[in-house]
Amino acid sequence: MLVARREALCLVTDLPMSDFAQSVKQQADIVKVIESYIRLRKAGAQRFTGLCPFHKEKTPSFSVHAGQQFFYCFGCQATGDVFSFVGKIENVGFPEAVRIVAQKCDIPLPKREFSSPEEAAGARQRTKLLELHETAAGWFEEQLRGPSGALAREYLAGRGLTVEGIKKFRIGYAPDGFHALHERLGGVADEETLRASGLFSSKEQGDGGPGPIYDRFRKRVMFPICNEGGRVIAFTSRTLETGEKAGAKYINSPETPLYSKGQVLFNLDKAKPAIRAMEFALLVEGQMDCISVFLAGIQNVIATSGTAFTEQQAAILKRHTSNVIVNFDPDTAGANAAEKSIALLTEEGFAIKIVTLDGGLDPDRYIRERGAESYKEALRESRRQADYLIERARMLFPGASAEQKVKAMNFLLPHIRRMPEALAREQFAADASQKLGIGSAVLREEVRLAALRRRDRVEARTARLSEVEKVLMRALAVTDPDGAEARLLAAEALTNNAPWFEHLGAFKAMQALADRAAKDPMDAVEDPSQKALLAEALLGESRAPQANEVESAVQEVQERAMEGRLRDLRTQIAEAERNGDFAGLALLTQRKLELDQILRRLHGQKAQGR
Repeated sequence: MLVARREALCLVTDLPMSDFAQSVKQQADIVKVIESYIRLRKAGAQRFTGLCPFHKEKTPSFSVHAGQQFFYCFGCQATGDVFSFVGKIENVGFPEAVRIVAQKCDIPLPKREFSSPEEAAGARQRTKLLELHETAAGWFEEQLRGPSGALAREYLAGRGLTVEGIKKFRIGYAPDGFHALHERLGGVADEETLRASGLFSSKEQGDGGPGPIYDRFRKRVMFPICNEGGRVIAFTSRTLETGEKAGAKYINSPETPLYSKGQVLFNLDKAKPAIRAMEFALLVEGQMDCISVFLAGIQNVIATSGTAFTEQQAAILKRHTSNVIVNFDPDTAGANAAEKSIALLTEEGFAIKIVTLDGGLDPDRYIRERGAESYKEALRESRRQADYLIERARMLFPGASAEQKVKAMNFLLPHIRRMPEALAREQFAADASQKLGIGSAVLREEVRLAALRRRDRVEARTARLSEVEKVLMRALAVTDPDGAEARLLAAEALTNNAPWFEHLGAFKAMQALADRAAKDPMDAVEDPSQKALLAEALLGESRAPQANEVESAVQEVQERAMEGRLRDLRTQIAEAERNGDFAGLALLTQRKLELDQILRRLHGQKAQGR
């Protein structure tokens, strides 16, 4: 079988190949290259086996032949040479695979030919900037270890970082002073390159020209930002001062020929192996969160460096996984950034879950206060995208009125619209309608069609008054003493059991009427749309309702409220069953039985009344 696969492979690899690629292939040891990604064990004179990195399996079916320099998986039939393996696992093309293999084997890359002098100059500048950043990172590390870094070391220790963790992420310190780094790098590069590096600042002169350069980062803890290959390309810095002198808490490198913030994912260089192994990425908001999570043993973590996810970052991440758990800070800015990131990731076809940590803590503080195991448990309990967004809609637009439900749906529809699959959009809309308690068949159908047709919103329509609403509004608007009993019944029911009435379109008008004292009914209701509903009720019937009519209307409202609660309980019971929450399931089931009894009693009373 392996021989046949080798013969088929020769047909591919014997195609014309550049001299350099051929040289790399001859020098590379495929076993050592593959062992840098997965664990292999010897299974014969020249054969090695391991778990295939390209599909899930528990029994090794992946084989590497050292003599003939190829791999083959008996499970998923993946096969190829060293370049095929690296290209597949890194999700890169042939030229990049050749470069990666060459670097792993310490083979110098050939000098590149450029199409123009400008292109050659740009390449030379980028090479020099990489050298500058590497030198700067090493110098910052030295300063942290020296006498001037004592305060920075104390700060990092207070954040729970060990010497090993500091070394792993190459954290350093920029000392106080305007020219220390400039003096260190002055002999390494010319003035133009130093200005382009983003490591220095300058003030504009009176003639509009740039002034002398000085160190951008001063008295700050320095966190290097690396590209996918692990090369330092920028820095994030954190001030150690407080008060007016401190300046911004965090300062990042500006955009440079090496660095564009929206095109880099912090820690991706270290997280790639774990992302591939665990088949998902954990996305957090800041570098310190990312570092703490990584050092706690959760190594598939990356960060956006304090910005919402961009299309370029999504494309980079898609090369490694299509599954993401999002854990942004719980404050308003973090929640907004999470929503934007979820929207973009949804549009790019990612499967998304969201973690919301107890106590409003960010990941770094949560791990320091509650431990890594507690954080891992929170990750295991991460919620589906739909569940998180529906709960957020309920929090932003509380209440059971039709107006609030339409607002909640209009918050959700832009997220639903971005889902590529029509079936997924329809299911999300159905879940939202159920959990938001949208009982109106007309509105549910509007929401379903809006989701299928990828519309951003549904319009709030002025609902026609139900007979129940008309009876209650006329009772509450009574001014004649003969109708005092009916008015008192309606007002007491509304005051004592307001949640029963929240789903009614005229709820706000009813509240105003119940609290009006001696005011004229039309003057008591200020909202124009609610005033129109009151006018409709009063013009439709001049007779004031009797007390027994009000009692029947209140009972009808109570029934509808109980039925709405019952729908919510059924949804919660289904979720508890899905999550294996048996304690919660028992409590919810007991509540459902109690509600069933109330509804049976109400139905019995109605039947007797007839």
